Amino acid sequence: MSFLNLDGIQLHYQQLLPLESKGKETVVFLHGLVMDNLSSWFFTVANLAAQTRRVLLYDLRGHGMSARPKNGYSIDQHIEDLRQLLDHVGPEEPVILVGNSFGGLLALNFADRYPARVSGLILVDAQINDQAWRDDMLNSLKLQGDAQQEKIASNFKNWLGRHSERKSNRLARNAFELVHETSLLDDLYQSSYLSDADLKRLPMPVLAIYGEKSDIIGHADRLLQSLPQCQLKIFSDCTHSVLWEQTEAMRDLIVGTLNESADQCPEERQGQ
Repeated sequence: MSFLNLDGIQLHYQQLLPLESKGKETVVFLHGLVMDNLSSWFFTVANLAAQTRRVLLYDLRGHGMSARPKNGYSIDQHIEDLRQLLDHVGPEEPVILVGNSFGGLLALNFADRYPARVSGLILVDAQINDQAWRDDMLNSLKLQGDAQQEKIASNFKNWLGRHSERKSNRLARNAFELVHETSLLDDLYQSSYLSDADLKRLPMPVLAIYGEKSDIIGHADRLLQSLPQCQLKIFSDCTHSVLWEQTEAMRDLIVGTLNESADQCPEERQGQ
């Protein structure tokens, strides 16, 4: 367990080192917003991925064991947190970013800001910061009481360990504190868009994974049409919670993709 001090903000991160390295690139896992933390990746994909390469996981500011400041939750600030973490940990770059939901949004934005630092993206039901996302985020995160509990139960019902009343209550408490006691919503709502032109500039290969019944399935077509090197995988009968609903299949797909990428150098992949 390690912490990085970012101007007085403690950012919690963990590294998993392989016994036998199959690829030089570090894989960085980015979790979702408000009702999530690094454990979602730790208990699903990260440990298997770490058998062959270095893995980095961290709790976004305000989440998990990271500090929860009153403000500073813009997309730009999250990108800056990741940049400073990579500078501190010092992995051989470029890295591969694997993001779920809001973590996928951050992965896309980080790659747009620092394309030379990213050799590949794996996006699991990734959100894209446009006006529709802002409005939906605002409506969803302002839920309270029974509506909030139902949202949490729906999002995590297929992930073993998060179905207990204790964990559900803790998620609800964390969600309430983040949404109502920080500037999270205002900061994210005022963050800049990621345009189709921005997406078209990304040179790295991208694997985009979506649930067939996800409420943001429309993002899948947008990524496929905009990203120069995008492969799309749709999981049938899955919602936005595809990581929990098809955990084993998701793990095998992601780890298999990482192992395949180890056979090529970053320059070869970006030149395809």
